[in-house]
Amino acid sequence: MRSLPRSHLQVQKATLPATVPNGTRRRILETALRLFASEGFHGTSIRDVAKELELQPSALYSHFPSKEHILAELVQIGHEAHHEALRGALLNAGTEPAEQVRALVRAHTLLHAAHPQLAVVVNEEIHTLPPELSAPAMALRNQSAAFLREVIERGVAMGRFSPPHAVATAAAISAMGVRLPYWYEPAGTLDIETLADIHTELALRMLGRR
Repeated sequence: MRSLPRSHLQVQKATLPATVPNGTRRRILETALRLFASEGFHGTSIRDVAKELELQPSALYSHFPSKEHILAELVQIGHEAHHEALRGALLNAGTEPAEQVRALVRAHTLLHAAHPQLAVVVNEEIHTLPPELSAPAMALRNQSAAFLREVIERGVAMGRFSPPHAVATAAAISAMGVRLPYWYEPAGTLDIETLADIHTELALRMLGRR
C-alpha cells in the first residue's frame, strides 16, 4: 500500500546510475523504472513497457526472462549504487564519529534526491520479489544499514552521542532520505546541497551530539 502519492514522479526523468551501460537493456530498465514508479509494479505489464519502447513483448523477453527479473535488476542497481556511495563516503570521512555521520547522511541524501524514481521502486517494490531474486539486494541493504548503526554505537561508546535509542534514531535518520522522493522538488528553492546540509544537522541533533 502506498502511504504517499507518486503523481509528481511521473514528470521526472527516470535516471539510472552511470554504471549501467548504454544500449537496449538500459532503455528497457529506464522505461520500466518510470512505469513502476508512477503506476506500481503490479499496475505495469510487460506489454506496457514494450509499448512505450515501440517494441514487441518478445523483444523484451530476449533481455529479461520476466517482469520480476526487470524489477530485480533495478533493485540490485539501486542497492549497489547506495552501498558504494555510503562506503566511499565513510572511507573519506576520517575517524571522528560526527564527521562519519555527516558523510553518510550527505551521501544518503544526495543519492535519494538525484534518483527519486529509483529510490521509490527500490524501497516499495522489493518485497514483491521472490526471495531468490531479492536476496542479493537485501544482503547489501543490511550491510549499508550497518554503516550508520556501527558509527552511532561507536559514538555513544566514546561519549560523542547521547541518542534516546540508538537503533530507533538510526532508523529515523535513514527515513529522512528515503522519504525525499515524495516531497522534494529539485527545481524548487531548496537546492540539493543545502538539503544535504540540513539533513546532516538534523541527524546530529537527533543523536544528541556533544
